[in-house]
Amino acid sequence: MSTVTLTIGPKSYPVACADGEEAHIEALGAMIAEKYALLGSARAPTEAQNLLFAALFLADELAETRKGGTAPSAMPGAAGDEETAALRTELARLEAELAKARAAPAAPAPSPAPAPQGDLFGGPEAAEKIAERLEALAERAEASAAALEAFGANA
Repeated sequence: MSTVTLTIGPKSYPVACADGEEAHIEALGAMIAEKYALLGSARAPTEAQNLLFAALFLADELAETRKGGTAPSAMPGAAGDEETAALRTELARLEAELAKARAAPAAPAPSPAPAPQGDLFGGPEAAEKIAERLEALAERAEASAAALEAFGANA
């Protein structure tokens, strides 16, 4: 069992989950926090009521999705189209991944004896595969950043 801490509004809540499910739970918590933020200055006197309203926002979106419709866009900041909803989901996933990476233990110290360059990467073929993966990761990061910038410009 693992525990993640979700921050929704002004409070943090520890939540137990199965090992390996931390990022998923954090992404779900980010969705709840997003709906909580929609309350703005219209917050209720108790946190339980505010969390209930956030849950109602999510339930309304789920009901619309199950009916085959789209999520309501009458709320300020609510997802009005599929692209915005997809960007918000991707943003929540990236935030959860970042939180998971920050919580991961530091990598062990390198061995004191330096290895030859070929041995370090497992030879030229392995080094080329690593370079290809790094390039793909960089392209993905750039695409995500561009999408987030576009989302920010449209928000």
